[in-house]
Amino acid sequence: MNMEYMDKAQEKITNIPMLVNLISYRTRQLNAGARPMVKKDHPEQDNHDVVLKEIIEGALTVEMAFSQEEAAVPGLDFDPSILL
Repeated sequence: MNMEYMDKAQEKITNIPMLVNLISYRTRQLNAGARPMVKKDHPEQDNHDVVLKEIIEGALTVEMAFSQEEAAVPGLDFDPSILL
């Protein structure tokens, strides 16, 4: 795994467990035959590095959904659901 790519990907997705899960999930997709969303640097490039490159270039992102209870912040004088 290219550590330079890893450092750049951590700047995009700061939640490390989320980053690891995303890399794992997308790598399994590529191993099963999914097409990469970015051009490989060289033909033998590892799928982990392809996933990191997808993250760095913005082709692969992650979203987290929060329930209404988690989104509620005490002291707000408006419905926080409009922020989602």
